[in-house]
Amino acid sequence: MCQSEARRGPELSAAKWLHFPQLALRRRLGQLSCMSRPALKLRSWPLTVLYYLLPFGALRPLSRVGWRPVSRVALYKSVPTRLLSRAWGRLNQVELPHWLRRPVYSLYIWTFGVNMKEAAVEDLHHYRNLSEFFRRKLKPQARPVCGLHSVISPSDGKILSFGQVKNSEVEQVKGVTYSLESFLGPRASPGDPPFPPATSHSSFRNQLVTREGNELYHCVIYLAPGDYHCFHSPTDWTVSHRRHFPGSLMSVNPGMARWIKELFCHNERVVLTGDWKHGFFSLTAVGATNVGSIRIYFDRDLHTNSPRYSKGSYNDFSFVTHANKEGIPMRKGEHLGEFNLGSTIVLIFEAPKDFNFKLKAGQKIRFGEALGSL
Repeated sequence: MCQSEARRGPELSAAKWLHFPQLALRRRLGQLSCMSRPALKLRSWPLTVLYYLLPFGALRPLSRVGWRPVSRVALYKSVPTRLLSRAWGRLNQVELPHWLRRPVYSLYIWTFGVNMKEAAVEDLHHYRNLSEFFRRKLKPQARPVCGLHSVISPSDGKILSFGQVKNSEVEQVKGVTYSLESFLGPRASPGDPPFPPATSHSSFRNQLVTREGNELYHCVIYLAPGDYHCFHSPTDWTVSHRRHFPGSLMSVNPGMARWIKELFCHNERVVLTGDWKHGFFSLTAVGATNVGSIRIYFDRDLHTNSPRYSKGSYNDFSFVTHANKEGIPMRKGEHLGEFNLGSTIVLIFEAPKDFNFKLKAGQKIRFGEALGSL
């Protein structure tokens, strides 16, 4: 009897020792649940980081007492990408010593496969800082503009998706979509009242299609860090309106686009809308991590990546004035704007039903090459 009690004694003490941390953790988690949401995020964030960094199962005991890690997407969204991008933008403006330019730029060229033979100025010492190097111009003959097709690629990059817009959902990458209305915002034509609120997804699409028998098409082009960073007019059209959405600056590489739903709707973007010979036409420049700014050459009032903004807000600007009732005419291939680092261009436009894309998903494309034609 004494022996059994003696054996039971260590077992009971061990059980108490094992259950005590769980009880303490439950109490602690109960305290956390009473905290405000920002405080709770702050307190659980370090544990979440450890959960994903430590070897598998290291923090599994925490799940037994009711703790759940923040999702990887939520964790990534909490990273101050706008602050990091502004810091990167300022770093890009720092003039490099003459002796340091070649090794720094050579490392970048080697890492991202930049073809400097296409650059208007091949001498690396010419570029005083990283920003000038990113925004380097090309030789005139490096990108001949295709004259046979009605729509050309506005930039170098990779085709992520293309095709008809169905049910007002645009494909971000294959199998992942986002809302057309969330991406463009409510449409308002200069001089005309805003469109009434859409009662369904299809009705918003119908607001953009202005001519009977036409369809709405889209094309998404991803610019990698090693690509040519300027973008051009993809066709002959007139820009009448600009809408700037301040927002996050998350990475827009294809892997991230598959991971985060409606990524392009979360990120900062500049939407240019107008008309071409077949009706509605828009080009949207989407910002990304380390893109210090999005610049539109004819729009001096545009300022991106500001320190403060209201979530979900946007700023409208009309290029139609009493002096200029048409807007800004753009010729196919004309310089339109630039990124400070790789990002994404989204084209959404109206065209007849017999419009055909000359593309394959995932293919590399260069500015001036054909996207599609009638």
